Amino acid sequence: MFEIEQKYHVDDRDALTELLAAEAAVLVSKRCNDDTYYNHPSRDFAQTGEALRVRRVDGTPMVTYKGQKREGDVKARQELEWRLDPGDADGRSMEQLFQLLGFSKVATVSKQRHTYRIGDDIDGLTITIDEVPALASQEKPGLFAEIECVLPSDKPTDEEIRSARQRVTEMAEKLGLNLPESRSYLRMVLES
Repeated sequence: MFEIEQKYHVDDRDALTELLAAEAAVLVSKRCNDDTYYNHPSRDFAQTGEALRVRRVDGTPMVTYKGQKREGDVKARQELEWRLDPGDADGRSMEQLFQLLGFSKVATVSKQRHTYRIGDDIDGLTITIDEVPALASQEKPGLFAEIECVLPSDKPTDEEIRSARQRVTEMAEKLGLNLPESRSYLRMVLES
Protein backbone atom coordinates (compact mmCIF):
# COMPACT_ATOMS: atom_id res chain seq x y z
CA MET A 1 0.00 0.00 0.00
CA PHE A 2 1.02 3.62 -0.41
CA GLU A 3 0.21 6.17 2.27
CA ILE A 4 -0.35 9.88 1.84
CA GLU A 5 -0.38 11.65 5.19
CA GLN A 6 0.22 14.92 6.96
CA LYS A 7 0.62 15.62 10.66
CA TYR A 8 -0.59 18.83 12.35
CA HIS A 9 -0.15 20.39 15.77
CA VAL A 10 -3.40 20.51 17.79
CA ASP A 11 -4.04 22.96 20.61
CA ASP A 12 -7.72 22.20 21.28
CA ARG A 13 -8.82 18.54 21.14
CA ASP A 14 -12.47 19.37 21.91
CA ALA A 15 -12.74 21.85 19.02
CA LEU A 16 -11.20 19.32 16.64
CA THR A 17 -13.56 16.59 17.86
CA GLU A 18 -16.53 18.86 17.18
CA LEU A 19 -15.30 19.57 13.65
CA LEU A 20 -14.83 15.85 13.07
CA ALA A 21 -18.43 15.26 14.15
CA ALA A 22 -19.57 17.94 11.70
CA GLU A 23 -17.81 15.96 8.93
CA ALA A 24 -19.64 12.77 10.00
CA ALA A 25 -16.42 11.18 11.23
CA VAL A 26 -16.83 7.85 12.99
CA LEU A 27 -14.62 6.95 15.95
CA VAL A 28 -13.03 3.64 14.99
CA SER A 29 -10.70 2.97 17.92
CA LYS A 30 -8.92 4.25 21.00
CA ARG A 31 -5.57 2.57 21.44
CA CYS A 32 -2.14 2.83 22.97
CA ASN A 33 0.74 2.54 20.49
CA ASP A 34 4.31 1.85 21.59
CA ASP A 35 6.63 2.17 18.59
CA THR A 36 10.22 0.95 18.86
CA TYR A 37 12.34 2.20 15.96
CA TYR A 38 15.45 0.58 14.50
CA ASN A 39 18.24 1.84 12.26
CA HIS A 40 19.82 -0.18 9.46
CA PRO A 41 23.40 -1.42 10.01
CA SER A 42 24.75 -0.07 6.70
CA ARG A 43 22.58 2.95 5.87
CA ASP A 44 21.15 5.69 8.03
CA PHE A 45 17.36 5.76 7.91
CA ALA A 46 17.47 9.36 9.20
CA GLN A 47 19.28 10.23 5.96
CA THR A 48 17.19 8.08 3.61
CA GLY A 49 13.83 8.99 5.19
CA GLU A 50 12.92 5.35 5.77
CA ALA A 51 11.59 3.85 9.00
CA LEU A 52 11.55 0.37 10.52
CA ARG A 53 9.68 -0.29 13.74
CA VAL A 54 8.01 -2.82 15.95
CA ARG A 55 4.66 -1.35 16.95
CA ARG A 56 2.63 -2.67 19.83
CA VAL A 57 -1.03 -1.69 19.54
CA ASP A 58 -2.54 -2.35 22.96
CA GLY A 59 0.20 -4.98 23.28
CA THR A 60 -0.38 -6.66 19.89
CA PRO A 61 2.94 -6.62 17.96
CA MET A 62 3.30 -5.52 14.35
CA VAL A 63 6.31 -4.76 12.19
CA THR A 64 6.28 -1.77 9.86
CA TYR A 65 8.60 -0.58 7.12
CA LYS A 66 8.09 2.88 5.62
CA GLY A 67 9.88 3.65 2.38
CA GLN A 68 11.55 6.81 1.18
CA LYS A 69 9.32 9.86 0.91
CA ARG A 70 8.34 11.25 -2.46
CA GLU A 71 8.91 14.95 -3.08
CA GLY A 72 6.13 17.26 -1.89
CA ASP A 73 4.69 18.99 1.16
CA VAL A 74 2.40 16.10 2.14
CA LYS A 75 4.21 12.82 2.88
CA ALA A 76 3.80 10.11 0.25
CA ARG A 77 5.55 6.76 0.53
CA GLN A 78 5.16 3.01 0.44
CA GLU A 79 4.30 1.25 3.69
CA LEU A 80 4.48 -2.46 4.54
CA GLU A 81 2.94 -3.66 7.80
CA TRP A 82 1.90 -6.99 9.27
CA ARG A 83 1.06 -8.59 12.61
CA LEU A 84 3.65 -10.74 14.34
CA ASP A 85 1.40 -12.73 16.63
CA PRO A 86 0.50 -15.47 17.44
CA GLY A 87 3.98 -16.85 16.64
CA ASP A 88 5.66 -13.81 18.20
CA ALA A 89 3.10 -12.85 20.84
CA ASP A 90 4.95 -9.80 22.18
CA GLY A 91 7.31 -8.84 19.32
CA ARG A 92 10.49 -9.77 21.19
CA SER A 93 11.55 -12.38 18.63
CA MET A 94 11.39 -9.81 15.82
CA GLU A 95 13.38 -7.34 17.91
CA GLN A 96 15.96 -10.05 18.65
CA LEU A 97 16.18 -10.84 14.91
CA PHE A 98 16.75 -7.14 14.10
CA GLN A 99 19.57 -6.97 16.65
CA LEU A 100 21.17 -10.21 15.42
CA LEU A 101 21.13 -8.77 11.89
CA GLY A 102 22.92 -5.63 13.09
CA PHE A 103 19.99 -3.23 13.36
CA SER A 104 20.30 -0.83 16.28
CA LYS A 105 17.47 0.27 18.52
CA VAL A 106 16.94 4.04 18.29
CA ALA A 107 14.06 4.85 20.66
CA THR A 108 10.52 3.94 21.68
CA VAL A 109 7.74 6.49 21.21
CA SER A 110 4.43 5.96 23.01
CA LYS A 111 1.16 7.61 22.13
CA GLN A 112 -2.52 7.43 22.90
CA ARG A 113 -4.33 7.34 19.55
CA HIS A 114 -7.98 8.03 18.76
CA THR A 115 -8.72 7.01 15.18
CA TYR A 116 -11.62 8.38 13.14
CA ARG A 117 -12.83 7.49 9.66
CA ILE A 118 -14.53 9.77 7.16
CA GLY A 119 -16.01 8.13 4.07
CA ASP A 120 -15.90 4.57 2.83
CA ASP A 121 -13.02 2.09 2.57
CA ILE A 122 -12.23 3.10 -1.01
CA ASP A 123 -12.41 6.90 -0.91
CA GLY A 124 -12.24 7.53 2.83
CA LEU A 125 -9.74 9.32 4.98
CA THR A 126 -8.37 8.31 8.36
CA ILE A 127 -7.85 11.02 10.96
CA THR A 128 -6.03 10.26 14.17
CA ILE A 129 -5.66 12.41 17.25
CA ASP A 130 -2.42 11.47 18.96
CA GLU A 131 -1.33 12.40 22.47
CA VAL A 132 2.44 11.95 22.72
CA PRO A 133 3.51 12.44 26.36
CA ALA A 134 7.21 12.71 25.44
CA LEU A 135 6.39 15.82 23.37
CA ALA A 136 4.23 17.60 25.95
CA SER A 137 5.60 20.80 27.47
CA GLN A 138 4.24 23.88 29.17
CA GLU A 139 3.96 25.57 25.77
CA LYS A 140 2.54 22.63 23.80
CA PRO A 141 0.18 19.85 24.92
CA GLY A 142 1.83 17.08 22.86
CA LEU A 143 -1.33 16.73 20.75
CA PHE A 144 -1.26 16.08 17.02
CA ALA A 145 -3.66 15.09 14.27
CA GLU A 146 -2.70 13.00 11.27
CA ILE A 147 -4.80 12.86 8.13
CA GLU A 148 -4.10 9.83 5.98
CA CYS A 149 -5.25 8.58 2.61
CA VAL A 150 -4.18 5.05 1.66
CA LEU A 151 -3.77 4.17 -2.00
CA PRO A 152 -4.13 0.45 -2.79
CA SER A 153 -1.27 0.37 -5.30
CA ASP A 154 2.39 0.09 -4.30
CA LYS A 155 3.22 2.19 -7.37
CA PRO A 156 0.55 4.88 -7.76
CA THR A 157 0.68 7.38 -10.59
CA ASP A 158 1.76 10.96 -10.01
CA GLU A 159 -1.85 12.01 -10.59
CA GLU A 160 -3.15 9.59 -7.93
CA ILE A 161 -0.63 10.97 -5.44
CA ARG A 162 -1.46 14.58 -6.35
CA SER A 163 -5.18 13.92 -5.93
CA ALA A 164 -4.69 12.19 -2.55
CA ARG A 165 -2.49 15.05 -1.32
CA GLN A 166 -5.17 17.52 -2.33
CA ARG A 167 -7.83 15.55 -0.43
CA VAL A 168 -5.63 15.53 2.71
CA THR A 169 -5.00 19.27 2.44
CA GLU A 170 -8.68 20.07 1.86
CA MET A 171 -9.71 18.01 4.89
CA ALA A 172 -7.11 19.78 7.03
CA GLU A 173 -8.65 23.12 6.04
CA LYS A 174 -12.16 21.87 6.95
CA LEU A 175 -10.87 20.72 10.34
CA GLY A 176 -9.05 23.99 11.04
CA LEU A 177 -5.65 22.30 11.04
CA ASN A 178 -3.13 24.90 9.91
CA LEU A 179 0.12 24.05 11.70
CA PRO A 180 1.64 21.19 9.68
CA GLU A 181 4.50 19.17 11.15
CA SER A 182 6.74 17.38 8.67
CA ARG A 183 8.90 15.60 11.26
CA SER A 184 8.08 12.12 12.52
CA TYR A 185 7.32 11.58 16.19
CA LEU A 186 10.67 9.82 16.45
CA ARG A 187 12.54 12.81 15.03
CA MET A 188 10.67 15.21 17.34
CA VAL A 189 11.45 13.08 20.39
CA LEU A 190 15.13 12.81 19.45
CA GLU A 191 15.31 16.59 18.92
CA SER A 192 13.54 17.49 22.17
